[in-house]
Amino acid sequence: MTLRQLLVSVVSIWLLPPALVVGDGQLRPANSVAELKSWLENMVWYHRYTTDEIRRVIGLSEEELDGRLREFGIESGTRPQPTADRLLVLSYPGGRHPRIGFLDGAINPQRETKLSVFCPWDDRSYVVLDFPEAVWSSLGLTYLAHTHIPTIWTKQGVELPQLEWEKQEECYVMQRTLPNGISFGTEVVPETNYLRMKMWLTNGTDQLLSDLRVQNCVMLKAAAGFADQTNENKIFERDYVAVHSRDRTRWIICAWDPVQRAWGNERCPCLHSDPQFPHCAPGETKWLRGWFSFYQGGDLRDELDRIEATGWRTRGLDNKSETP
Repeated sequence: MTLRQLLVSVVSIWLLPPALVVGDGQLRPANSVAELKSWLENMVWYHRYTTDEIRRVIGLSEEELDGRLREFGIESGTRPQPTADRLLVLSYPGGRHPRIGFLDGAINPQRETKLSVFCPWDDRSYVVLDFPEAVWSSLGLTYLAHTHIPTIWTKQGVELPQLEWEKQEECYVMQRTLPNGISFGTEVVPETNYLRMKMWLTNGTDQLLSDLRVQNCVMLKAAAGFADQTNENKIFERDYVAVHSRDRTRWIICAWDPVQRAWGNERCPCLHSDPQFPHCAPGETKWLRGWFSFYQGGDLRDELDRIEATGWRTRGLDNKSETP
């Protein structure tokens, strides 16, 4: 953290009311006017944050926030009309817990692994993708996107730096290099009715890495009609995980390949298609493929057949322009 960021953080915390002064790592003051404007558009127009939620993230006083919103012309009525050419994907701002329950299993959730994908049938509803939520290896729990159980880094007293998703021309990219040289990343490409996804891991250590399990989470709290705390509305089939609306006419579908566990946590509630990287020798890079989509219709199995027929499991991984 730079001296400027430190000063902004101190002043911002002093300006916040007691209810918002919490040591949970959600405060992330913007580093520029352009960045501040972008996050305010994100929170007001799309995530529809309350004033307190915005301040929890940005750290401005109520007067400063009101002034900035007027300066930028940001209010619900100025939200642009959504485009229909691809799914709306945005970085999740943090400051609002993406779960309903099991909060003690996700203390201080970090926003740099989380993307919001908005439902095509309701622009107020979205799911939060946490990719990756956790990475295990033969070294132990190697990465965790919140505080819950110790990682190999917290056991050493090492604090990992905060990162952000990088918005590129056609995709979102998140990548991190750990202190021991292991690096990993996720790329998410929004298409018209699905997300094209991949993950990679590079072994920068001097030893073979095995047991490279990944936990990927689809959190349903903000998707109207999908957030019941039950697994009765979920289907786990052919490595796909899916959840249906109460009337079973709308579905949210996700899969990773190769998958090592497909499951759901009814308390969050969430979906998991958890993949596993192959053993990775020093200097090697391994890849995973992912699929995410929405579906409106009554026959999920026909839809899964259609998805399989796209060939998404066999598409190229090291060429960003290659599509299924």
